[in-house]
Order: sequence, then structure tokens, then C-alpha cells
Amino acid sequence: MYRIGIMRGREESFPEAVMAYINSKKGFKCEWVQVGGTTMGETNPFHVIMDRISHEVPYYQVYLKQASMRGTYVVNNPFWMNADDKFFGYSLAQSMGIPVPKTVVLPNRQYIDDINEKSLRNLWPIDWKARLEEVGLPCIMKPAFGGGWKSVHKIETIEDAIEKWNESGQLTMMLQEFIEWDDYIRCLTIGWKHTRPIRYIPRPMGMGEYVQDLSVLKPEHARKAAEYSIRFNEVIGYDMNALEYAVKDDVVYAIDITNYVCDMDYKSLKDAHFGWAVEHMGNHCMELAKKGAKNLPTAHWGSLRELVAR
Repeated sequence: MYRIGIMRGREESFPEAVMAYINSKKGFKCEWVQVGGTTMGETNPFHVIMDRISHEVPYYQVYLKQASMRGTYVVNNPFWMNADDKFFGYSLAQSMGIPVPKTVVLPNRQYIDDINEKSLRNLWPIDWKARLEEVGLPCIMKPAFGGGWKSVHKIETIEDAIEKWNESGQLTMMLQEFIEWDDYIRCLTIGWKHTRPIRYIPRPMGMGEYVQDLSVLKPEHARKAAEYSIRFNEVIGYDMNALEYAVKDDVVYAIDITNYVCDMDYKSLKDAHFGWAVEHMGNHCMELAKKGAKNLPTAHWGSLRELVAR
């Protein structure tokens, strides 16, 4: 019997549907992961764990890293969650030949109390004029670590940029070229085989909308977004991701491509897409369990370079 565990927080529809789907298949048992302290070196009972909450609960991250080390396959790789950031994702995509907006990462405005002037002797002041000329105006300012449209601002002037940076606290912010898009795509991607390009209407604070009709996308735009998504997931080692692309003049730009715990809720995906996500995630977890698959270590840079070069 293959055992598959699910870790979830407030989320209901997607994890419950994946659990029901897996439990309908002979030879598999899917259950909620329950933990209350973890002993060093303890055996983990699960072949695969689907993680939907550790990005918000630090103890779960620690638990999952040991589970992965001991042979449980964790979706997504818990080591990668602590290693990547959105600027890294853009830089990686650029090195793979995927179009990305011009992007600059900025020094933090504030730091923890123990950081002083001597800690920052390597820093030059930000040359706002040069940086804004680099990405162009208007542009977007957003966090290198973040999601859900939190602390995302459209910048029209140098004064706007300085004001929003002054308000950013301890966040690490980026400036990014603003793409006045003709179309917008979100690619649900599961594993390194399955992706679903969907026209998406981006809105702040979880109010974005998946268009239910797949045929509204131009086939070539959908093909490019799907190709980029599969390749990127393979290189970065994500098993589930939702990659966003802005289409301008037939160029498909990667806009937001590192979504460790992406929105798979029924209220968002609805009938046209929810069943696809549940079936492919369930099948992916079962396939990993049967194969005895193991997460790749974060420091496996040799394979990463080979994949990027392809």
C-alpha cells in the first residue's frame, strides 16, 4: 500500500478533492499529515507528501526537509522553497531564453535591529535615475519574496519609486519593466509533462479570474506558454506551479513564474479547470510513489546547468 500525505492550512476544496481521488484508486491510501514535534532521524511513513502550507508555517518546513532527506518525496521540494526568490526565477528564465521584462533588485530600505552601518559597508546608495532608466517608466515595484499582489505598486515617477521604497520596510523590492499586455495567460503546471494555459484576468488580493473557455487563447501563444512552463518547472524542480505570462506583440513574457503554493481552489478554477488540476495532481503523486522517486538536492547545480543549456 502506497501512503500519500497531504499538509494543508485553511484551504479546503483542492486538497480534499485530491485526497478523495487518490483514495478511489486501488493500492493507495491518502491521509492528512499530523505532526506535533519531530525527532531527529525518525522514519517518515509517507512515500509522498503534497505540501500546501509550509510556506506559512516554519516548523512544517523543518519537518518536510527531514522527511525529504529520509526518502519521502515532497511536492514541492522543501529545499527549493528556501532557496529561490522571484528575482532568481527571472534570471533563470532569462538564461533559458524565455522572454522576461527588464528587472532590477534593490537593497532593502530597513533591516533587523542587529544590522548597522558597518554591516552595510558593501552598499552604494541607489541611483534611482539610472535604475528607472534601465527598466523604463511606468514600471512595477514588487517584492522579491512574496505573492498574492501584496506590496505591488505601479510606479509613474522617480518620486513614486522613492516613496514606495521608503514604505517597504524590511521587504526586498524589485523594479520591473511594465508590459502593456495584449493578453494574459496563467499556466497551471503539474510535474514536467502536464500544463494548461488559461486566459487569466489579473486582479489584486486573490480576485483574479480564470477564463473558462480555453479556445480564446491564440494557439501559438498557448503553445509558447506551455513550452516555457514545462521547461521552467523541470529546471527549477517544481512539481506544481502556476506561471503567468503577459503577451505583447506576440512575445510571451514571463511575469510571475515561481508560485510555490499556487491557487488551485475550486472557486478560482471552477468546472472548466478544477477537475484537470485534481486528476493530474493525484496521478502525479501516485506515479511518484510507485517509482520511489526522491527530491533532487538543492545543490545539484551540475544537472541544473545541463538543463539550462538545452
